[in-house]
Amino acid sequence: MQKNAVTEHYNQNVRKRKKPNKTGGKRGPAAKRRRSPKLPPYLTIPEKDRFFRAIESPRDRAIFRLLYHHGLRASEIGKLQMSDYRMGSAMELDRIYIHRLKGSVSGEHAVVPTAAFAVRAWLRKRGHKPGTLFPSRLGSPISRTRLFELMQRYCRKAEIPPEKSHPHSLKHTCCTHLISDQQESIMDVKDHVGHVNIRSTMVYAELTNEATEARAKRLRSWK
Repeated sequence: MQKNAVTEHYNQNVRKRKKPNKTGGKRGPAAKRRRSPKLPPYLTIPEKDRFFRAIESPRDRAIFRLLYHHGLRASEIGKLQMSDYRMGSAMELDRIYIHRLKGSVSGEHAVVPTAAFAVRAWLRKRGHKPGTLFPSRLGSPISRTRLFELMQRYCRKAEIPPEKSHPHSLKHTCCTHLISDQQESIMDVKDHVGHVNIRSTMVYAELTNEATEARAKRLRSWK
């Protein structure tokens, strides 16, 4: 009898237990629906143009041109040395070695001419002596914290929303504009910004699809 009582107690407890769904939670079918990934913030082309017009410092203009045109992280800017930049006989021939972090692919790249123009303007002021390419006032490599402060300052001046006012949004902006505005392939964008996995680049294709749908809705009432 004692054995049967224990068995019955066990069976009752098992019946009372709710079986978890496949997602691991206790909610119904709604929880099984896959949530859309949060898409990264990026600057629209008018916002990007206002942002660069807000920058007067040659050093800062060169920094943010490289962040935007080559999809650098803020922490990668401080890694750049004068020896990483090679000036060619024309701006189109300038080269830069980018030290990518977080597992991204490092390597030498042809500098986008607009960025090369800004870097050359900075070098006329900085000079060509060895050392960090973008020093702080103390001569040490410019920090991520300082870049964040500068980004916020220029975004406020350009009337860009706070959620976009951080340096990494320029990497998102680079990828998005390469796909949507420059019509570059996913593989070319992947190589340009140093992604290891193409899935990291595919996120920006979703952004451009979202922008296309939003534009289509806006134009429905266009007469």
